[in-house]
Amino acid sequence: MLVAGAASPSLTGNLVEDVRQLFVYPFMVNAFRAGTIVAVLAGVIGWFMVLRKQSFAGHTLAVVGFPGAAGATLLGIGALYGYFTFCVAAAVGIALLPSARGRGFSEENAITGTIGAFFLACGFLFISLYKGFLDGVNSLLFGSFLGITNQQVVVLAVVAAVGLGAMALMGRPLLFASIDADVAQARSVPVRALGVAFLILLGLAAAEASQITGSLLVFALLVMPPATAQRLTTRPASSLALTVGIGLLVTWLGLAAAYYSPYPIGFWVTTFAFAAYLLSHLAGAGLVRRRAPVVAPSVGRADVPSRVDR
Repeated sequence: MLVAGAASPSLTGNLVEDVRQLFVYPFMVNAFRAGTIVAVLAGVIGWFMVLRKQSFAGHTLAVVGFPGAAGATLLGIGALYGYFTFCVAAAVGIALLPSARGRGFSEENAITGTIGAFFLACGFLFISLYKGFLDGVNSLLFGSFLGITNQQVVVLAVVAAVGLGAMALMGRPLLFASIDADVAQARSVPVRALGVAFLILLGLAAAEASQITGSLLVFALLVMPPATAQRLTTRPASSLALTVGIGLLVTWLGLAAAYYSPYPIGFWVTTFAFAAYLLSHLAGAGLVRRRAPVVAPSVGRADVPSRVDR
């Protein structure tokens, strides 16, 4: 996994030394930079995606990133630009679908799923047409921290800055529209325009997350951290901050575990995110048990004073 001639990394048991080893190689420094940027953007966008119940659209956009990267490789262009081009184009296409109301909701899901299946098949076609040596199919699908360059980090940072800036401007009306679209529209909130803009931002976030987790495991950063945070607290600000914190933690832990093991980062990030989600369920069940009212033992009717008697 490392450069030729370099010793394989191994845990020493000394936490300081083990952490120091993570930043010996430039590609790991870039991986942590890229992972941090991606985790923040995916956390913010993913929180609204889960709130708006658009996880299926997010899954489709994640899948579309694979043919984008494969097609860019076929044309001799960087996979990074293929991710962004296809994901944003698919987001615009989904945004133009019929409104998700009444019968239109099933139609929207059907068309969204059709788009995802078609583009996934196109990705494998592009791979088969590529005549050169291509051993990065697994990394496109399941993620890799190898080969992240300074230029890629800059591109990711710029895209994240644009996405976070847009969310800062539209966050409050988008939250209003996500909770009650009808009331928001009655208050002159541009619900439709916000929905289109959000899908484009979701496409950007899916393209960014694909750089770390691969196209098939984007949900590790887009869904699991916000789903975990929203189970732990209902306060929007606290939940959003917790989402970003969980995303950063699982990304950093995933990078460290992948560095010291032969397994891909996508597996580790997904595993840590899933563990956090399970813990949130256990914590939620514990809170429910503690708050459950105590049922008094059965007694005679005459022993229990009624409200009228009081």
